[in-house]
Amino acid sequence: MGKLVDEFNAYRAKMNEKILASDNKVMKRIYSLDTLTYQEGALSTKVKEMLGLATSMVLRCDDCVKYHLEKCYEQGVTTEEIFELFGVANLVGGTIVIPHTRRAVEYWEELNNSPLN
Repeated sequence: MGKLVDEFNAYRAKMNEKILASDNKVMKRIYSLDTLTYQEGALSTKVKEMLGLATSMVLRCDDCVKYHLEKCYEQGVTTEEIFELFGVANLVGGTIVIPHTRRAVEYWEELNNSPLN
């Protein structure tokens, strides 16, 4: 992948390791609940990751947006689907979401190893 993706994943892994090494029961349970939430169920993992991405955009969490973009990529979400999702997130979240959309497009391009035209 590209530099943005590599740096984000390296930092995330390093810090998650430190957090989990604290052996804090609440933090471990939160991490476990997060993992369980995105497993296949009545909703597919793909749909759950798309929901995670849309809600992360509305909440304006760039780290969460990057994480869910990568998961969406792994689930085979298309660029067309991503842009429809961006439309929903911007409608619900308002124009304050636009800067996060810009960064999301940049990250999505890097995941796909090609600029969008």
